[in-house]
Amino acid sequence: MIGRNDYGDKEIMKNSDSQKAPVLQLKNITKYFGGLKAVSDFDLKLKQGSLVGLIGPNGAGKTTVFNLITGIYTPEQGDILLNGQSLIGVKPYQIADRGIARTFQNIRLFNDLSVLDNVRIAYHMHVSYGLAAAIFRTRSFAREEAELADRAGQLLSIFNLQNRAPEKARNLPYGEQRRLEIVRALATEPKLLLLDEPAAGMNPQEITKLMELIHFIRERFKLTILLIEHHMRVVMSICERVAVMDFGEKIADCKPDEAQCDPKVIEAYLGEE
Repeated sequence: MIGRNDYGDKEIMKNSDSQKAPVLQLKNITKYFGGLKAVSDFDLKLKQGSLVGLIGPNGAGKTTVFNLITGIYTPEQGDILLNGQSLIGVKPYQIADRGIARTFQNIRLFNDLSVLDNVRIAYHMHVSYGLAAAIFRTRSFAREEAELADRAGQLLSIFNLQNRAPEKARNLPYGEQRRLEIVRALATEPKLLLLDEPAAGMNPQEITKLMELIHFIRERFKLTILLIEHHMRVVMSICERVAVMDFGEKIADCKPDEAQCDPKVIEAYLGEE
């Protein structure tokens, strides 16, 4: 497992432990695309500090659920609550400000910007200076920008990316690009982290490091994590619970080892005999 010697021991701001359970609650969420019901009466609860997997075959509706949670899509019915407050009608940037961050199945870094700038951009949602200060490069602007650069550097050092800070993001190896995307998400200081297939494209050694990284992140930053993943090794090793989707519906919500023996889950993945 990853310890403090692997990612350093510098102090950064942690989330408050005062959040109420459940951190996230989805109530009877339904989403249509034309005549297709992509998500149907979907329910899910995440308690503070939990690490839950959202699994299912391709096209089951998993990423649609993430897009509903983050405000990219609006459900036709149902409600999405973050710490008891509805997110329906809230814009994606406002949802990020309330404490939800995500990564994507296909890595979405600013490839031509430096590693440091990728993280600094995420921190900018917390700046207090206004447009005029940015245009005229006031003292408050310079002071706050220096603070942001320092915070971004500290975060990179926790994840052993400090030596990569001046490099363009596109020049990082694939595994480090994945790590940088997670670091950028953490810079928004979330309460809830959504990881969309973080192991996609990784080799077995990189997957092992990723599993250690996810455990480390949850403990260090006191996060609640919802994970979409097709690698069953990842799901079975790190998730405390899994919600299984098929054709937009939840067909199971249980411990990972119980899902392996569930006939509905087996049929969804392997087909009916």
